[in-house]
Amino acid sequence: MEPRQKLVNSVDRCVDEALEGIVSSSGCLSLLRGHRVVVRADLEALRGRVALLSGGGSGHEPAHAGYIGSGMLSAAVAGGVFASPPPASVLAAILSLRDAGALGVLVIVKNYTGDRLNFGLAAEQARNRGVAVEMVIVADDCAFDQPSKAGRRGLCGTVFVHKLAGALAEEGCPLDEIVSKVLWVSAYLPAVFQAVCPPLTCLLGRWSWDWVTSADQVVKTMVDHMTNPASQSHLSLKSGDSVVLCVNNLGALSCLEIAVVTSSAIHYLEGRGVRVARAMSGSFMTSLEMAGVSLSLMRADQEILRLFDAKTTAPAWPNLSTVCISGRSYILDPPAKDMQETSHTEGPLSGVMRKALEAVCSALLQRQEELNSLDRASGDGDCGNTHAQAAKAIQEWLQSHLVPGCPGQLLSTLAGLVQERMGGSSGALYSLFLTAAAALLKDRSDPAAWANAMHAGTDAMRWYGGADPGDRTMLDALCPAVEELRRLTTSPPGGHMAILQAAVEKAELGAESTRDLTARAGRASYIATVRVTLPDPGAVAIAGILRAVFEALGGQK
Repeated sequence: MEPRQKLVNSVDRCVDEALEGIVSSSGCLSLLRGHRVVVRADLEALRGRVALLSGGGSGHEPAHAGYIGSGMLSAAVAGGVFASPPPASVLAAILSLRDAGALGVLVIVKNYTGDRLNFGLAAEQARNRGVAVEMVIVADDCAFDQPSKAGRRGLCGTVFVHKLAGALAEEGCPLDEIVSKVLWVSAYLPAVFQAVCPPLTCLLGRWSWDWVTSADQVVKTMVDHMTNPASQSHLSLKSGDSVVLCVNNLGALSCLEIAVVTSSAIHYLEGRGVRVARAMSGSFMTSLEMAGVSLSLMRADQEILRLFDAKTTAPAWPNLSTVCISGRSYILDPPAKDMQETSHTEGPLSGVMRKALEAVCSALLQRQEELNSLDRASGDGDCGNTHAQAAKAIQEWLQSHLVPGCPGQLLSTLAGLVQERMGGSSGALYSLFLTAAAALLKDRSDPAAWANAMHAGTDAMRWYGGADPGDRTMLDALCPAVEELRRLTTSPPGGHMAILQAAVEKAELGAESTRDLTARAGRASYIATVRVTLPDPGAVAIAGILRAVFEALGGQK
């Protein structure tokens, strides 16, 4: 039995079950029994107004059922996947809108032969029953320089027509006036072009991409073609014009990619002097999982923007701002740095703290490859690199700064350096430790204060990181060392170095003990236990840091 290529229950029933899913999860939609027709649940709201009907083949979701609601469509007819719906269902939809009290029905059809025939036949049948029906055909594709007799296809620009016509209908405009204005708007909407990238390479007109190029280049190619006067399908666009932009995901691009394309499109249009009044970005008319994007442009005056901004309850219509995109300053300056932290003066401890920092940096750089090697067994092999980044950042800072005499100021500065330059979870953990420890060393610098500061820093790492001793993390080296250092609060001055030596040794034993521990936190917790046989690199790094400090203070190697 071949594996399923789509997450469905049945190929024959997938469209019906999809429509059931759309309608059952919404409180404002209903299904017409026996037909693939979705209608507004509040059909009574159409009494005395013009109703809007659209539809087409399935597989283009959220089109068209997603655009049903006040201010947009009144109903949508779905065909099979990429197949036009049958006339009987279209007629059933029109008659349901008539029976709800609609004064007339505007049928919005994309320019495909099947849709024109099936919707057109239903419209004629409805007219024979006395229904006021008008049909407009949207043909916004500009992929072809010289369209054939079949004309340009109806693509994502159809959604613009749904929105503008829906706003007019919601205002109570008569059918003939809506048709006239929609045809006028269509003159502003001749430009949609689809660019399709691997893994699905699809020829659209004479355009195809056999490799992935940059988003900027794709956007430039698309917009240049859309506005090329040599093409019969071009959109006449000049500097100073105002447009509505739609960046439409055809199904398989990530949200990140669509956001990148949106940025490229806005910047390129603005670079040509075009004012982007509104921008839609997302999935509006897909083609199942096609890996591509379409751009739609509509020239916009104040009347078009008024209709475009009108409220709608259609679930697939984005909650757009009514602020003009172009000309808006969207970059804010971050808060000014705390100048108090940057004004340092040296003190009696400056020399010894500089020496200790230099020793720590040297030790981490020397052990970079060792830590990377250990990390390959349980992570992504960059533990040594991240510690080296922190070491280099501290070395650069030492070359151009005084070491403050206040240990609290120094630790706060180091916390900022590590946070900025080390990155990742290690950078956050070290920065948490240093920040919490700094608070207890702003007014005191005796051994007891250092012991309490180390304990506070460790508690912060445990609280925010969610790990404990025994979880196979750096805490397995740090916690036993800190517990030993707490003896500094009661020991006589002559015993400080012995306590520090004992703390270093406990850290080293703790790091070595991680060989036999099961990882319950950190990246190693996602690796099978049988694969983790080396000590935790974070714990080894902690032991190395404490050993470097001890030796810098005069301890024996």
